Amino acid sequence: MDRYGQNVVGNEGQSKLILVIDDSATTRKIVAFCLACAGYQVVAFSDGYEALRWLLRTEEQLPALLFLDLVLPRMNGYQIAHFLKEHPRFAGITIVIIARRCGLVDKLKARLAGASAYLSKPLRTQDIIAHASGYLGPNASL
Repeated sequence: MDRYGQNVVGNEGQSKLILVIDDSATTRKIVAFCLACAGYQVVAFSDGYEALRWLLRTEEQLPALLFLDLVLPRMNGYQIAHFLKEHPRFAGITIVIIARRCGLVDKLKARLAGASAYLSKPLRTQDIIAHASGYLGPNASL
């Protein structure tokens, strides 16, 4: 944990940074563990508002990829995605929605908010890794 209270997992240095925002501790841990094992550095938050505060304050490496839940306290995933895509500093972050909702309307709303992909819960580890390596490349720390 650092001063902003987020969990940081994985190899620091040359590895690409992935942000995970999900209010479920179990989901955050599973996603972070899978990504860290694949060589990525992961920062995880349970709250979208706190994640945005961190993004706005950080002078460090910005995440290249975001795994984002839709149902969150204080700000929902659609609001977070809209915010990121409207601000040039964050517009390059690729967003993958992770949600229990898997209807056509939910997927369309996610695309309109700026998401590149949509994963339905329960998540499969191979899908998490496939999306990360598909957007960022495999063996990120090598």
